[in-house]
Amino acid sequence: MRQEWTLCDLGCVEYHAAWDLQERMQQERRRNERSDMLLVVRHPPVFTIGRAGSRRHILASEEVLATEGIRVWEVDRGGDVTYHGPGQIVVYPILDLRQYGQDLHAYVRSLEEALIRTVGVFGVPARREPGLTGVWTDKGKIAAIGIGVKGWVSMHGIALNVRPNMNHFRMIVPCGISGRPVDWLAQWQDSVVEEEVQDCLLQNLADVLDATYEEEVFHETAAAGMAKDQGA
Repeated sequence: MRQEWTLCDLGCVEYHAAWDLQERMQQERRRNERSDMLLVVRHPPVFTIGRAGSRRHILASEEVLATEGIRVWEVDRGGDVTYHGPGQIVVYPILDLRQYGQDLHAYVRSLEEALIRTVGVFGVPARREPGLTGVWTDKGKIAAIGIGVKGWVSMHGIALNVRPNMNHFRMIVPCGISGRPVDWLAQWQDSVVEEEVQDCLLQNLADVLDATYEEEVFHETAAAGMAKDQGA
């Protein structure tokens, strides 16, 4: 049966606030108090370290991080160190995976497939890499994936590089993988429009996971003081 999602575009949100919101929504989804949801966000510059990560993979000093306004969070997703910032589309699916085959590996492959289809629309040939998570091109890793699951309900998710600050990526060992560059969509097509990429990605996620979605204004964002100006 085709699943139904609620889509909430939160704009630019501090990472810790979006994390708190995900945890609350995950708990509510586990209690069946909410439907499946997609949270779409942009983050101010931040490095996050997953369960398999190491702070050694952050190469910049505390002084440089402070100068650049980059915060660091240790989080409960899979994976190592990654970067989020303006020019990157981040999607956090809050899904009851029992409705999608109850298979974590298949779920991750579905996220990869949606990303591969999306960048393909904009003329970028992308693929999986054996033994690695995420989406790759001949120029590097263009999208990262890191999920967390409790009671078969997902949180965390995917990040697609459209036009990020590439200097920030040079301050880390992305995903703990040395010697592999990071790619971004605008490197292939400079005229790409971020909003068009987002719309395409959301539709591909729905198609791959056999779902439909309806956008909803999320009033709790303003109430919690979470929303930031898009220029943050």
